[in-house]
Amino acid sequence: MAQKLVIAVRKDLNLPKGKLAVQVAHAAVDAAMKSEEIEQWVQEGGKKIAVWAENRTELFRLKKMAAKKGLVTAIIKDAGKTVLKPGTVTCLGIGPADEKKIDEITGKLKII
Repeated sequence: MAQKLVIAVRKDLNLPKGKLAVQVAHAAVDAAMKSEEIEQWVQEGGKKIAVWAENRTELFRLKKMAAKKGLVTAIIKDAGKTVLKPGTVTCLGIGPADEKKIDEITGKLKII
């Protein structure tokens, strides 16, 4: 069973490239640290995919779907020290977990 971690990023925030990269990193680290499947995921190469979520509403819809499947999730809120207001939800990490389960939720989203 192949493992992966997906990070969905809010497209409506129009984050600068550097800010986007850091938020994705936060989500990947947070989700990976929560996962009980991290060892298998790392042994398989630590596959990570970043995709667009249209807005905050879609991000939380994805989180709810993932939770229903028993998948690890990590919501990232910005500290507000640069371009966003404190507490702005920027992205969602899902997994690492069986990529087929994750694809049922994020498989149709556009890759960043």
